[in-house]
Amino acid sequence: MSSFKITGGRQLKGELVPQGAKNEALQILCAVLLTSEPVTIHNIPNIRDVNQLIDLLGDLGVWVTRVGESSYRFQASNVNLDHMETDAYKRKASALRGSVMLLGPMLARFKKGRIPRPGGDKIGRRRLDTHFLGFEKLGATFHYDGDFYRVDGDHLKGAYMLLDEASVTGTANVLMAAVMAEGTTTIYNAACEPYLQQLSRMLNSMGAKISGVGSNLLTIEGVDSLTGCTHTMLPDMIEIGSFIGLAAMTQSEITIKNCRIPELGIIPDVFRRLGIQLEFRGDDIYVPAQEHYTVETFLDGGMMTLSDAPWPGFTPDLLSIMLVTAVQATGTVLIHQKMFESRLFFVDKLIEMGAQIILCDPHRATVVGIGRQQQLRGIRMSSPDIRAGVALLIAAMSASGTSIIDNIEQIDRGYQNIDTRLNAIGAEIIRL
Repeated sequence: MSSFKITGGRQLKGELVPQGAKNEALQILCAVLLTSEPVTIHNIPNIRDVNQLIDLLGDLGVWVTRVGESSYRFQASNVNLDHMETDAYKRKASALRGSVMLLGPMLARFKKGRIPRPGGDKIGRRRLDTHFLGFEKLGATFHYDGDFYRVDGDHLKGAYMLLDEASVTGTANVLMAAVMAEGTTTIYNAACEPYLQQLSRMLNSMGAKISGVGSNLLTIEGVDSLTGCTHTMLPDMIEIGSFIGLAAMTQSEITIKNCRIPELGIIPDVFRRLGIQLEFRGDDIYVPAQEHYTVETFLDGGMMTLSDAPWPGFTPDLLSIMLVTAVQATGTVLIHQKMFESRLFFVDKLIEMGAQIILCDPHRATVVGIGRQQQLRGIRMSSPDIRAGVALLIAAMSASGTSIIDNIEQIDRGYQNIDTRLNAIGAEIIRL
């Protein structure tokens, strides 16, 4: 288990280029199984979760060729379906939650898919019902034998379905299964995050017929086969938001490059509600060094509440960052994490560092901003999941003294060389 040793209280200054979007990558990489032709993908982030999925594809017989610093070519012309029954596949796939999205393309092209119970962040219950209910609507059968989730479908047929929740991975999985089903599939209450829009655009460039992209009503006309393509991934909106919070907490002047600002939705506006100044310079976001920032109130004077919601609402992956950023604001804000009941439990470490936070219940925390009246103090702590890990890193960088963060493998799952990149603009982070 590796650790970060962070010397806090340092102001940063410089430019940061966001990595490719992690959550998009996990969908896009699974989609290469839908064709036997070459698929070239650019802007792939060099992070643990993505690298594990690439290794898993290679184990299945996909030819993987690195063609640039962040570009790969994949060709799934000789997939070994028998590998899905092996202990090696079970071990690797169970370590990665994104592996569940192998099922849709496997089912579409090879008429069967196998996946063990997937791993990932320990942030509460993350059910998979939406995936399997969607597959069953298309005519597949599903059962769990204690080792593998198994889906089989010799003849998928398009159908109308109303998803029980707007699951991002569930929508992606069913969408990939439907592109080669006979007839027309209609998915209502579909997730419409930019990741899904990117996946839909990629599939259409491969010959799929998907309409309604960007809405919660997708219509898919099934085709017999798909071709290869070239696809470039978006910058990671969660990393962009993390850098904004980092700049505010550490009173740093940071320019975030090539952000694809129109794809960020309300993310910049939500940071502005905390009083953080942002300036759009072309496609870059400039965050000036701010000594103070004040939380807005609602128009009637009520206390600000920040909560997550399906897109185009605020993404749940940034609520941990919003919470830690509010610690040094002037004012009070209620953070309401609706989707995951264990995601706020890291606040006990922030309280130990000197933050004023009331954990109301598993879903809500009230942050009473201390407004720079005092610095947080460095402590030793452990990263429970990707986003909480980076929130603790931000807290440590703003704190006085030295902090140690253990279990940084969690951070490495979602952030590419974060210590090296931040050290380049003035941080002092040592990997132990």
